[in-house]
Amino acid sequence: MARTLDPAVHAVRRETFIDIAQRLIQAKGYEQMSIQDVLDEAAASRGAFYHYFDSKAALLEAVVERMVEAATSTLAPLIADPGVPALQKLQGVFTGIARWKGERTELMLALLQVWLSDENAIVREKFRHGLVARLAPLLAAIVRQGADEGVFTSSSPDDLARVLVSLLQGANETAVELYVARQAGKVSFEAVQRLLATYVEAFERLLGLPCGSLMLVDQAVLREWYG
Repeated sequence: MARTLDPAVHAVRRETFIDIAQRLIQAKGYEQMSIQDVLDEAAASRGAFYHYFDSKAALLEAVVERMVEAATSTLAPLIADPGVPALQKLQGVFTGIARWKGERTELMLALLQVWLSDENAIVREKFRHGLVARLAPLLAAIVRQGADEGVFTSSSPDDLARVLVSLLQGANETAVELYVARQAGKVSFEAVQRLLATYVEAFERLLGLPCGSLMLVDQAVLREWYG
């Protein structure tokens, strides 16, 4: 007779591996972390690990996926609040994501070291698809509200939301590349400011907003990461 799998137990055990991996990535870095390190902390067998993940990269994917879920979940209450204007909600998405990252600086820095690696290209691509699935509906609700308020210009909120998510992904990937270049002394802080400001301008134009309506990253946060 086949063994019956308890979904709740399965989820808890899987989350345990993810918890441990996240701590180890933050403490010693992804490249330095081995599957055996995870097994030792979990007091688990290699077979148990491969029951949930087929590789170390799959474990990294799970860590990133959970981070995306956690970050987007923090935005839901703001977006669902009928008393908050659409423009304020959109700004809240930007500042909320930046704040969430800022509260996890050590983890974000640890992930930055491996994020652009060719070995993690599949993880990055799955991250992009996952972000679209989670963030596009939230942004569509904001765009729809903004159009009703006469603040945003959009004939198709759902389509525009997907474009905005793509632009946000581009801004995020550019920010990572700029961070690496800045650490290597290959780009100036002023160049970082200009390029990220161009993304903000693109957001404003897509939504039909006057220049200066949005702020992608607070200058103090920008200085903290790139100064």
